[in-house]
Amino acid sequence: MLRFLTAGESHGPCLTAILEGMPAGLPLTREAIDRDLARRQVAYGAGGRMKIEKDRVSLTAGVVAGQTTGAPIALTIANRDYQAWQAKSIPPLTVPRPGHADLTGAIKYGYRDLRLALERASARETAARVAVGALCKCLLAEFGITIGSYVTMIGGVSAGDLGHLTYRERFALAEQNDVRCPDVTALEAMHRRIREIMQARDTAGGLFEVVALDVPPGLGSHVQWDRRLSARLLGALASIHAIKGVEIGDAFAHAARPGTEVHDEIFLAEDGSLTRGSNRAGGFEGGITTGQPIVLRAAMKPISTTLNPRRSVDLASGAEAVTVYERSDFSAAPRAAVVGEAMVAFVLADALLEKLGGDSLAEMRPRGAALRQSRLADLPMDNVPWQFAYLLAAAETQP
Repeated sequence: MLRFLTAGESHGPCLTAILEGMPAGLPLTREAIDRDLARRQVAYGAGGRMKIEKDRVSLTAGVVAGQTTGAPIALTIANRDYQAWQAKSIPPLTVPRPGHADLTGAIKYGYRDLRLALERASARETAARVAVGALCKCLLAEFGITIGSYVTMIGGVSAGDLGHLTYRERFALAEQNDVRCPDVTALEAMHRRIREIMQARDTAGGLFEVVALDVPPGLGSHVQWDRRLSARLLGALASIHAIKGVEIGDAFAHAARPGTEVHDEIFLAEDGSLTRGSNRAGGFEGGITTGQPIVLRAAMKPISTTLNPRRSVDLASGAEAVTVYERSDFSAAPRAAVVGEAMVAFVLADALLEKLGGDSLAEMRPRGAALRQSRLADLPMDNVPWQFAYLLAAAETQP
């Protein structure tokens, strides 16, 4: 139902995104998008590029008088750093940096200068994703769905137990500091670790969680592999630069536990609702939403660009060489968490449109209100014996 494309290079004039499939009649403001763009730029340990850019979006199609029209939405974000690059004589880049798309991009496309891979593979592209995700958040908000994120580990320094905090409290606390960690007792240790990394001319990875609240049950499907909403979300988060692992709930820890300690038992409440005593499944069963919070966790590797040179080969001469430093973050997990929100928002907005249908918000609203819930009254059972009775061709007789 929804799809988007981005275009633009890291040091080109601008980033462009086109979002197609958004229903008509959705109220939008530039401020809602710019707010998330600003959040993406904040992180302790961010590189110098974030001191240059002041990301603002321009909506040049598909939004008229503050409302979507149902036509494709075009967004642009200017690259302020382009002013310093447009007339610059750019030295050749022929030594591929380990961990980047330099070498693989040259193999794939036959580039004769590695910067052509660097420019498009850069995480600068995620600004366009965040703008698209902010639009999708506006649609989800119309149906009461909230998405937030927070960091739980940077460079081996982990937050403490967050079980005493609600997800909304975690979201709010994360917005109050520059590592996006809701555990305020871990902030100084995280800052200290990032300073150590910077002094060592190195980089740090991290873990972050993205959580979606009040998502209705029944989104996604178990009937085909590519319709499992859980799989679509895992893939969307894994598509973010430097993300090397994603899980739903505590999936990796659950792999070591017996099933009786993993699955969420079902209970009948007095009001007829079917409830769970836990949410170990992270909001999914069979690739379909349960109505509980969707909890996703992503692992970000340390950024590949380090001030300490790495060994490589000069493709121009064939000689052994070391890498040349390109400006980069020392720790990017806090910024990546905001990108994660955007990707989750896009996938959930797509799933909601798939479930509800409709070309306008006015058509979607009554369908959203009529969705089947996890209630006994919504799930009548025939409770009678039955047979498969497939319509099979008669078996061929043997000669």
